[in-house]
Amino acid sequence: MTQNIRESAVVTRISELVAPIVSDLGLDLYDLEFVSGVVRVAVDTKPGILGENGQPAGVDLEKIGLLTRLISREFDHSEPVPGRYTLEVTSPGLERNLRLPRHYIREVNKIINVRLTAPLETGGERRVQGLLISADDREITVRNSSDVEIKIGYAMIDRARTVFEWKTTSKEEARHHSKKKIEKTETSTTSSNNREAKAS
Repeated sequence: MTQNIRESAVVTRISELVAPIVSDLGLDLYDLEFVSGVVRVAVDTKPGILGENGQPAGVDLEKIGLLTRLISREFDHSEPVPGRYTLEVTSPGLERNLRLPRHYIREVNKIINVRLTAPLETGGERRVQGLLISADDREITVRNSSDVEIKIGYAMIDRARTVFEWKTTSKEEARHHSKKKIEKTETSTTSSNNREAKAS
């Protein structure tokens, strides 16, 4: 118990130091852990920022490197961690662990996979996968593949993560896209030929 209290106090102090640095770089402090002498800092882009592929934009390695240097310098000055420690600064990745209510709230309308501490009373499943349709400070609601909405309290969750789904292009969309490219090429060729005819 004493060890847990000490680690909790260290995490609180680390958070106070790290959060302003992360915010100054325009990033979001996604998660923070201090376990067995390892400080893990996970940062992400602000919610709602998308990349060119329409998926949430990630944090580039340049910013991860800069953030690592800034946090290390602050730790050297403030010494929030007693004794030796290892600092790990990462991004959560495409499939990210969900530990806190704010993680679930951030990932509403995403597909998630949840492992429960005990089977559901209806159906007896230990795992639930589906669309996270709502989340608050007490529970989440997941709509499974059978279109059934399941409410799950956080105390029932053993482990959870998001599920990344690759966006695939259907054959019909691919044919349509290919046809448009061919038509565009033919139009460009015709225009070029017309210009040559005028020049002659």
